[in-house]
Amino acid sequence: MLARIAAELGPWSWWVAGMVLLAAELVAPGVFLVWIGLGALTTGVLSLLFWDAGFWVWQVQSLVFAAFSVVFTLIGRKIMRGRGADSDEPHLNQRVASLVGRTATLEEPIREGRGRIRLDDTWWPVNGPDLPAGTRIRIAAGHGRDLTVEPF
Repeated sequence: MLARIAAELGPWSWWVAGMVLLAAELVAPGVFLVWIGLGALTTGVLSLLFWDAGFWVWQVQSLVFAAFSVVFTLIGRKIMRGRGADSDEPHLNQRVASLVGRTATLEEPIREGRGRIRLDDTWWPVNGPDLPAGTRIRIAAGHGRDLTVEPF
């Protein structure tokens, strides 16, 4: 069936395949099918030029399509790599990382390197030098749920 459709459409079959892939990107977004679709469209351009040439058989077309898809995917990865790096909320969904740099008051003393502080409405376990309750501290780092603090 696909061979019959490709034979009827001729060089336009790659254009149709490219458009179908680009439309599929709208249904399943992820910016991946775009690059494969561009490979199909580029193969379609070459098909318009070389359709009647003896060397432009389906095997060559498939290899050209695969090569262009890989090239466009690599170019696309390079283009997309830098996108989204700058954010006005860099620690969104990283609660512990968003606490680094904040100051607080020890609710309980730090004894033997362990204590607790209250930030907003949450109790946090802290690690740091032994300090009495009521000491002002600064959060220096966070690992898992534990915060590392230092006197402020």
